[in-house]
Amino acid sequence: MEIVLYDSPSSGNAYKCRLMLHKRNLAYRRVEVDIDRAQSRTPAFLAINPNGRVPVLALPDGTHLAESNAILCWLARGTRYLPDDATGFAQTMQWLFFEQYSHEPNIATVRYWLTHKVEITPYRALAIEHKRAQGIDALGIMEAHLATRPFFVGAHPTIADIALYAYTHVAEEGGFALAPYPNIRGWLARVAGDAPHIGIEY
Repeated sequence: MEIVLYDSPSSGNAYKCRLMLHKRNLAYRRVEVDIDRAQSRTPAFLAINPNGRVPVLALPDGTHLAESNAILCWLARGTRYLPDDATGFAQTMQWLFFEQYSHEPNIATVRYWLTHKVEITPYRALAIEHKRAQGIDALGIMEAHLATRPFFVGAHPTIADIALYAYTHVAEEGGFALAPYPNIRGWLARVAGDAPHIGIEY
């Protein structure tokens, strides 16, 4: 059986997986899911991911693996992108959890609302203000961490960098200016320079 990636082109979470597949030079079939038309909420899709979200990676043994950072772990096994020493592994997990708890819910959500032209209700207007503040806090933590190192864990990129790169490099689409963060901007350039590299799609 083949590897199949169910994704949405503009999704940063799906982009992480495409980027890692590209770096591994793994053959896969891509199935695009139109999240704006609720294709991730159909009975057929919910049968492979009851949480109704992309991405999903269908493995050759028939297993369906959801959650982008779990997919990154599967794809990076046995490579330099996933440290095999205990401390490096734990630090990589630390940043994956940070990305999904402190970074993605704020930076990615605002970007999605704006770029997908979601109606800005009074509730969302208040939420944007809160999420902008939380997103700026997350960027500040990243900026400080990168002041003394080239990547988040060790001397070369790991899946911690891939996970954080996905939504950081398009953060300005959500109104998060990156000009005040020279360390982040330098890191973004280093991650993009780690060949092979592909960009996000629109």
